[in-house]
Amino acid sequence: MSSRTYYTAVGHFRRRINGLGRSCPVIIINEQEYNVDIQEMALWTTLNWRLLDFPQVEEEYNKLNQDCTIPALRTLENCLGRLCTRGLVASGTGRTDFEALYDLLGGLYVSPLSENLLRRLAAFLKLTVLRGIPASQARKLFQKDQPSEEEAQVMALSRQALLSTAELVKCAELGVRDVSTDEKLMDALYNDNDTTSDNIPDMMLTAKNRERITTAVANLYLRQQIIFQWV
Repeated sequence: MSSRTYYTAVGHFRRRINGLGRSCPVIIINEQEYNVDIQEMALWTTLNWRLLDFPQVEEEYNKLNQDCTIPALRTLENCLGRLCTRGLVASGTGRTDFEALYDLLGGLYVSPLSENLLRRLAAFLKLTVLRGIPASQARKLFQKDQPSEEEAQVMALSRQALLSTAELVKCAELGVRDVSTDEKLMDALYNDNDTTSDNIPDMMLTAKNRERITTAVANLYLRQQIIFQWV
C-alpha cells in the first residue's frame, strides 16, 4: 500500500554576525542555535510555514532557485535528509493524508508567536509605498486573526506551557484548561504509569479529538500564528 510523507520546518530564523564580521543565518530551536549553509537555509525557508510532500518541496525549492541561484552543494534529497537528521526539518508518514499529518505534528511542540505591531506596520509601508499595492488591500495585515474554537483552545493552552500536538489532543480529551505550572501539567497528562512524552503521540491515535486538534494546529501554523519546536 502506498504511503504519504509530509515535511515542515522546525524552529525560527535569525541572522548572526560571525567572527569575520559577516552576517550568517542560524536556525534557533528551543534556544539552541544551528548554523546552516545557503542551500540548507533555502530548503528550510521553502518549508517554513508550509506542510509539503516531496514533489511540492521540489516545486517550491525550484521556484526559489529561479529567483536566486542556490549553490548545488548536494542533491535536494540529500539536503532534505540532512536537515531531518539535524532536527531542523520534521517529517511524518502515513497511509492517508491525515495519518501523515498527525505523524508529522503529533510529536512537535507548539510555540505561539506574539504580535509585533512594528513589524506589521513596516510590512504595510513596504506594500503600499514600495510596491504600490492599494492601502485597502494592504490593510488586511492589520485585521485581527479570527481563530476557531479549537484554534483558540490550542493557543490558550500553548501560552501556558510548551505542549506537543499530542499533548494538546489529550488536553481536549480530558477537558483540561489549566497547565500553567509543571505540577498541573503532569497531573493532567502524565498521572499514570504508562504515558510518557515519547509514547503519547501513539496513545492519542484513537482519541476522538485527534483530528480536530491536529487540524487546528495545522491551520494556525499555515496562518503563521505558531512555530514548531523540539524539547
